[in-house]
Amino acid sequence: MNASPEAVKGSHRSGGATLFALSARSVTKRFPGVLANDDVDFDLAAGEVHTLLGENGAGKSTLASVLCGLYRPDQGAVLRNGTQVRLSSPRHGLQHGIAMVHQHFRLVDRFSVAENVVLGDKRLSFFIDQDSINDRVSRIAEEFGLPIDPLAVVGELSAGQRQRVEIIKALYQGAEILLLDEPTALLAPPEVEKLFETVRTMAKAGKSVVFVSHKLGEVVDISDRITVMRDGKVTGSVGRGEADTRKLAELMVGREIDLSPRKAKAPAGGTMLKLHNVSLHRDGVAVVDNVSLEVRAGEIVGVAGVSGNGQRDLAELVAGLQSPTGGVITVDGREMNGAGTREMRANGLAYVPEDRLGTGLSPSLSIIDNMVLTRPRGLLVDRKAAGAEAERYITELEIKTPSPHTATRKLSGGNSQKVLLAREIFAQSDTTKVLVVCSPTRGLDVGAVETVHKVLDEARTKGKAVLLISEDLDEVLTLADKILVLYRGAVVHSADSNALDIEKVGLAMAGIS
Repeated sequence: MNASPEAVKGSHRSGGATLFALSARSVTKRFPGVLANDDVDFDLAAGEVHTLLGENGAGKSTLASVLCGLYRPDQGAVLRNGTQVRLSSPRHGLQHGIAMVHQHFRLVDRFSVAENVVLGDKRLSFFIDQDSINDRVSRIAEEFGLPIDPLAVVGELSAGQRQRVEIIKALYQGAEILLLDEPTALLAPPEVEKLFETVRTMAKAGKSVVFVSHKLGEVVDISDRITVMRDGKVTGSVGRGEADTRKLAELMVGREIDLSPRKAKAPAGGTMLKLHNVSLHRDGVAVVDNVSLEVRAGEIVGVAGVSGNGQRDLAELVAGLQSPTGGVITVDGREMNGAGTREMRANGLAYVPEDRLGTGLSPSLSIIDNMVLTRPRGLLVDRKAAGAEAERYITELEIKTPSPHTATRKLSGGNSQKVLLAREIFAQSDTTKVLVVCSPTRGLDVGAVETVHKVLDEARTKGKAVLLISEDLDEVLTLADKILVLYRGAVVHSADSNALDIEKVGLAMAGIS
């Protein structure tokens, strides 16, 4: 499945050798206790969109950081147009036309778009011609299909608009090669499509793009080539038209992955969770605005939305971490307004927060201690029984850990999430009636995602009522029987999954009715 270098667009030959815009040759990069890149080869042609695909910890972001000068390789070489370059910093990388747009934007919120774009430009004199800068930013934005107001304050922009500012800044600085690290992580579907249009426009203009991602569906759509990494090594490379999501997943994880949608196998039962006109006001603003929903036994109801639209507050209201300023929350027929987390749990509600280490788990405690953390108990804990139980779930969920006594902060994101799910779903399965789950697979690789989806599907099959709140629309579409869209704290769209208009859902997430 490897694409022939001679067939890759934008590459050319000189003296019998194929030259690429950017290459890595036998790159090795180590961190304490970790071999992040292990003898990696990579090529990027001019005008090509080349995706680096892999699980978390596969080494793709490390390789991108080496290619832009953020890290120096311990061994191997970086080549620009066939000539070795020794990049000492990202600024040095920019001198060679290489720029990286990071997943978490590096912008000054109180500055305008134009001010952020020119920030750090040593070519500017002490006296700045603001009109000239605004015009230049506008020209770049128009040329590459990045509509933005150069006078807009960055702190008031959406995630998609902020990303445009980062890309415009790279282009302003003269970048010919852009490395985009998980560029769709914070974007709504319409913003993702707009980003893809921009990437295609840049490629047509001769720019080269490295697209770093773990999202299979997206990379198939946007890529000319896809290189897959696992455990610091390249496991395969495919060209456009050769990419198959199942094969790519297998290259990522090393085994066959089930990516198919999971839906209810039996009719839902009675209503277990009900919200009626639930609101939460903070500083005079409705962060949750008259939300009504029902979740029945044996059903998953998904709440989709872009980050910052009230999802976290909604989850905390249901879990008892906050009290609503209006409306009624009912769990298993009992009104629970003002009930705390302990009373909610006693009434059969389990909660998986989005912040797994900050809220869900105690990072300094062991797996065993985290497993019993939320249980009602006396002064003494049967540690032998708790240890045996932890061992059982470590085996059942394939949690990678040296022992059940390991502190959860030493686990990967996927493994710590499995510990949280084991505690909230399995360990209390007889008493749990309602399960509230927030962004359960955020930051997880495809193998861990498969495990989490399987766990949630099994909870539904066992008759649990599951409220799934996620910023990942694909996840909601894969699991939910009913889907609601939350925008600025209000439900702006709802539909059964079997009668869903994906375009309407995407527009609703962006606030377009």
